[in-house]
Amino acid sequence: MAQFEGFVADTTLMAPAARPPARNRTWLSAYFGTPGNAVITIVCLGTIFGLAKLAIGWLFADAIFAGTPAECKASSGACWPFLSAKLRYIFFGFYPFDEQWRPLTAMLMFLGACGVSMVPRTWGRALAVVWIVVILPTLYTLMAGGVFGLTPVPTTQWGGLPLSFMLSFVGLACALPLGIALALARASSLPAIRVLGVGFIEIVRGVPLISILFMATVMLPLFMPDGITIDKLLRAQVAIILFAAAYIAEIVRGGLQAVPKGQIEAGHSLGLHYWQIMRKIVLPQALKKVIPPLVGLFIGFFQDTTLVTIVGLLDFLDTVRTAMRDPQWQGIAVLEGYVFAAVVYFFFSALMGAYSRFLEQYFRTTHD
Repeated sequence: MAQFEGFVADTTLMAPAARPPARNRTWLSAYFGTPGNAVITIVCLGTIFGLAKLAIGWLFADAIFAGTPAECKASSGACWPFLSAKLRYIFFGFYPFDEQWRPLTAMLMFLGACGVSMVPRTWGRALAVVWIVVILPTLYTLMAGGVFGLTPVPTTQWGGLPLSFMLSFVGLACALPLGIALALARASSLPAIRVLGVGFIEIVRGVPLISILFMATVMLPLFMPDGITIDKLLRAQVAIILFAAAYIAEIVRGGLQAVPKGQIEAGHSLGLHYWQIMRKIVLPQALKKVIPPLVGLFIGFFQDTTLVTIVGLLDFLDTVRTAMRDPQWQGIAVLEGYVFAAVVYFFFSALMGAYSRFLEQYFRTTHD
């Protein structure tokens, strides 16, 4: 190495750093740059234009906005009077007509509380206490009645959008901590706990949700003592919680595996025990990493609550189908109800997706 002592590189002979070539590609060259791209673009534009023309004609130009079923039958467009006539039934099902202000108030309170809870500065133990002690009991009291002069309404008459919200929100809110516990059990070094966690997760994930709903609704009462019954809505709710927890556990387990083992070793070096390491170090990092798949799962379960119709519960989509089977409108309103249901499901699903992107940016988990 001595022969290189005192050597100084002549930087004037080095080639200057080259900048990457500028990208002058415009949208026109991207879509019409080659004959193949041009043909595909023209075909797609023509298809989109044709479908948009048909949709606008059916939704607006040829639609009937006010009238009778007879007038709708003579029209080739959408029959929107069907929605105005059946809107309360679609939203609230068989809930007593004069008492429908109660589920409406409960739904507005629920959406308002969710909106406040989505603001990060409100997060904390106080918010969880308010939900458990104030909001959920108030919502249940409004729906069930029996106190404060409210007429009792059995759960068999609950239906529509409030029922879908309750099944999905309560189910996922209860399934999340259970799923985290199952993920920790599956990753545990204790064989007995690990076997129990793996067994529960694999058994539940190995069968469809519809079978678990059938078991909870049809088979469970057969094992109950005489004279003891469990509300059908509660049985369906528990089935959804257990089913969702198994899928959440696998998502959270992926997040746990993404946390470097050095984080755990650092916790041990600080003298923290297992639960302190999990609560303060591992779980915060793991949950931040799995926000997108968790929200995707939540959206899927919000839409999958429609399966409860097979056990006799009238969710939002089933109230739409039942309204369309009304003899007065049967054969006239064929797609209007499904279009309305699709808009409602899309709105709330898109809202959850947008909030997921907000959380990713808030926790700095994106690569942008």
